[in-house]
Amino acid sequence: MTAPGGHEARTTKRDRTPLATVLAANAISISGNSLTLIAVPWFALETTGSPGKAGFVAFCAALPVLLSALVGGPVIDRIGRRRVSIASDLVCALALTAIPLLNHAGVLRFWMLCALMAVTGLFHAPGETARNVLTPDLAERAGTPLGRATSFYDAVSRGARMTGAALAGLLVALLGADSVLYIDAATFGVSALLVLLGLRGIPSAEPVRGAPPLSLAVYRADLREGYAFMLRTRLLLGVNLMVMVTNGLAQSWSSVLLPVHAREELGGSAALGLLVAVFGGSALAGALLYAAVGHRFPRRPVLAVGFLLCGAPVYVTAALTDTTPPLLVVMALGGLGAGVLNPILGAVFYEIVPEGLRSRVGSASTASVLLTTPLGGLAAGFLVERMGITATLLGLAGVYFLATLCPLVFPSWRAMDAPRAAAATGTPAAGKSGLSRTGPSTPAPAPGPAGTPPRR
Repeated sequence: MTAPGGHEARTTKRDRTPLATVLAANAISISGNSLTLIAVPWFALETTGSPGKAGFVAFCAALPVLLSALVGGPVIDRIGRRRVSIASDLVCALALTAIPLLNHAGVLRFWMLCALMAVTGLFHAPGETARNVLTPDLAERAGTPLGRATSFYDAVSRGARMTGAALAGLLVALLGADSVLYIDAATFGVSALLVLLGLRGIPSAEPVRGAPPLSLAVYRADLREGYAFMLRTRLLLGVNLMVMVTNGLAQSWSSVLLPVHAREELGGSAALGLLVAVFGGSALAGALLYAAVGHRFPRRPVLAVGFLLCGAPVYVTAALTDTTPPLLVVMALGGLGAGVLNPILGAVFYEIVPEGLRSRVGSASTASVLLTTPLGGLAAGFLVERMGITATLLGLAGVYFLATLCPLVFPSWRAMDAPRAAAATGTPAAGKSGLSRTGPSTPAPAPGPAGTPPRR
């Protein structure tokens, strides 16, 4: 098994295909998500002309993600992670295909757009969680140190986001936002096919054997167990609360503030795609850099610097400039900072959470970090229409800066390095880390994000 802290797994035969399958499926799916990130807000702005309505579309897409994450953990284990991933991708593909089809037929209404985006939100989170919690087992099968596997997982995601964003800006300009959604739908279909073929026979991807039938009482007990673990583990709770705030702010940026700023000041969707691509490319570089040398540094200060770089400076720069180059520079630096976040949070999660609880705790964590995302776009659209884009950017920059001070201010964050240090000395992690001892007494092997880590 892979020991906490990323020591190489001891296996008799290495099988890298399942891990490669999950990485490839995520890359393709996230490329499509990048298309949606640009095409849908642009489509809403083009068809309604209202930042407030664009923010409401983002709200409709984000709220069901939260709802599905709140209740999905026990279901994922019993249906099976492979099946959940496939079904999630297929439903998202159908919903995204329906948007341009209805628009070309001349029957698409605003409420239909909101409803279809709600469907994608409802089904996206369980599929993402199902693939994410497979990482420790697949890394062990591949003989890959778990810390390195989580870094690769994030690096692939960042690279896909960069590529998708760059293509999205060009494709929206050339083909129109509605046509780009066809391509997005196709990426979900390919992702589903990869998981269907590449994860056959993987025990951790199949339904849990010997589990009692999913009655209401059993479901409530499973759900309660996941949330209880998260609430009693001080470091995990602190991480989730901070990321909850930053994710809401990130949603306001990606769904409203950056599209509006690009349309009004930067010349259109091509600049929007370039900015998102530069951020994604720098984040990819940051993730790869951390994979190469990150184990040499303590996690907490690296995480704090990463958050400080990728947050408030981007908002302030957008507020103070109406040209693209300064924002490109700041987003490149912010991307480098963002690139180290998910590998660190991933390592902390899998070091803390036992394998048998990962789906349940992962869903609980996903729900907690997404609590503010439905409000992020909605509030940003409202604030822009009432206060203007500049005042909104500066106000949210201040909130972001205060949130990112948490790792430096609160003592519980010092436990981030305790599991890794304990693993290096052979001391049980919970004995020195200050983490609450909850759930099974036998610690599970190593890392992964707090459900859905900082989403940029």
